[in-house]
Amino acid sequence: MRVGLAGAGRIGAGHAETLRALASVDAVVVADADAARARAVAAKIGAEAAPSVDALFASGLDALVVAAVTSAHAELVVRAVKAGLPVFCEKPLAPDIEGTLRLMDAVGGSGVPVQVGFQRRFDAGHVAAREAVRSGRLGWVHTIRSCTLDPVPPPAAYVRGSGGLFRDCSVHDFDAVRFVTGREVTRVCAVGANRGADFFAEAGDVDTAAALLTLDDGTLAQVSATRYNAAGYDVRLEVLGSADSVVAGLDDRTPLTPVGGGLRPAGPPHTHFLDRFADAYAAELGAFVELAAGRIDNPCPPEESLEALYVAEACELARREDRVVTIEEVRR
Repeated sequence: MRVGLAGAGRIGAGHAETLRALASVDAVVVADADAARARAVAAKIGAEAAPSVDALFASGLDALVVAAVTSAHAELVVRAVKAGLPVFCEKPLAPDIEGTLRLMDAVGGSGVPVQVGFQRRFDAGHVAAREAVRSGRLGWVHTIRSCTLDPVPPPAAYVRGSGGLFRDCSVHDFDAVRFVTGREVTRVCAVGANRGADFFAEAGDVDTAAALLTLDDGTLAQVSATRYNAAGYDVRLEVLGSADSVVAGLDDRTPLTPVGGGLRPAGPPHTHFLDRFADAYAAELGAFVELAAGRIDNPCPPEESLEALYVAEACELARREDRVVTIEEVRR
């Protein structure tokens, strides 16, 4: 299989290495708005570099991976589908709900698969938590706790175009809650705070946030996020049930220091998402290649991405208006 990669930034470079290591991928062709960056990534892994996106699409691809800037996602996805290329796209498909719906209208009925990048669906801990819920061994689930805690904030320019902490960051938690429980969110309440850099407030965003989600069976899910967790990158999901409880993401590199006794972390803390989810990203792209070959069903179609985005949109509205918001209020 000959796979194209649009975007050679940090996550794109990681995807390039992963794709090159897959036995079923014969060649990787890399393109980026910065042609020199594409050449550097390609040279590092022994791949091909295309001088432009047009050249990438003309290079005889069998599938496309989109890891470009968010503003380019929708156009690249639609172009790939029209060319008959199965496409993997990092979230989000589009910056907002309206753009996502337009994209879905444009590609719907094509028969060409579009897989969205929610890598926690391939994280061993999240998969095991899902299996524990589905097997019934936890009894009835009453509480979910999920967190995404970044060690350092992103640049101000990134924050201005990110869509806000809920849409940019916590949307992964919202998808994980739905994936693990198999339930839908019905209503939310949310709060946020700014105690760090001024550019968060200037962009209408927050550097720390928390949301309480009510699921359709009455389960409560607590989601928290921050841009200031200097101890390290921390992503965990706890599922608490009437019979048992499990946690995903608690290991010897979790950046938590026990006080008053207890075992200390044995290894260095996770520093960023590519570190924490290295295995999940590899499994995710492996699944995409299988999807492109027609051997599996789509593990994360656009419809799943849209549901997580609805929750993020509801949380942002709840934070801004300081009230409970139902998902039906934001659904289009």
